[in-house]
Amino acid sequence: MNTLKYLVGTVLAALLLVSVPQAARGQTMDDKIYPKVLFDQLEYVPKPAGQPVSLEAVGWVGGDLNRFWLRAEGQQSTLESEGETEIEALYGRLITPFFDAVAGVRVDRSWEDAGKTRGHLAVGLQGVAPYRFEVEPTLYVSDDGNVSARFVAAYSFRFTQRLVLEPEAELNAALQDVPEWGVGTGINNLNLGLRLRYEFHRKFAPYVGYDQNWRFGETADLAGGDAGDGAFVFGVRIWR
Repeated sequence: MNTLKYLVGTVLAALLLVSVPQAARGQTMDDKIYPKVLFDQLEYVPKPAGQPVSLEAVGWVGGDLNRFWLRAEGQQSTLESEGETEIEALYGRLITPFFDAVAGVRVDRSWEDAGKTRGHLAVGLQGVAPYRFEVEPTLYVSDDGNVSARFVAAYSFRFTQRLVLEPEAELNAALQDVPEWGVGTGINNLNLGLRLRYEFHRKFAPYVGYDQNWRFGETADLAGGDAGDGAFVFGVRIWR
């Protein structure tokens, strides 16, 4: 629960930072508009349970100071008609030379059985922390008033100009039970991934890796006592 309080406090600090004048704001020109789309993970998981195709992507359009962000992730079984997706639409504003404050909405959709949908308000930070860690702490409030938080961190080890090893961690927590979405109170799960990619071109890099997920407490109970699972993954990273 201390970890959850830290995540919530970190995200709430973003709201205070937005109201504080920053020297970077006055020095940044925002007169040019740039687009970018990154499919960070487009991968296949060749394990018996569903053999899913997974996607993590981010895109933005805007200048150096103001940007509109789209973040998406999802998974689709190749054996059955089931899957899920999350899509976030966020407004981002530069608050320091290395961080944006973001706020907007997130929509979750699951099409298992009859299907279900829920919406959230979202507020958080994204940027590059000291030692070049890419971090994304985000706080969510659902349309039913349920509060949750997510912290994502990644780092790139560049062995050569083309060979890159990227570990990534994602931690999720919640203040309330949401059984219909498999969410329990407290720390829900920790996902650790390790992917080794070869950049034939900066815009095209196939990779292999391993992804491990641990569930905790009530979230593990809601999953039928399944405390975790892991799998090798194969995919490609593309940006334009």
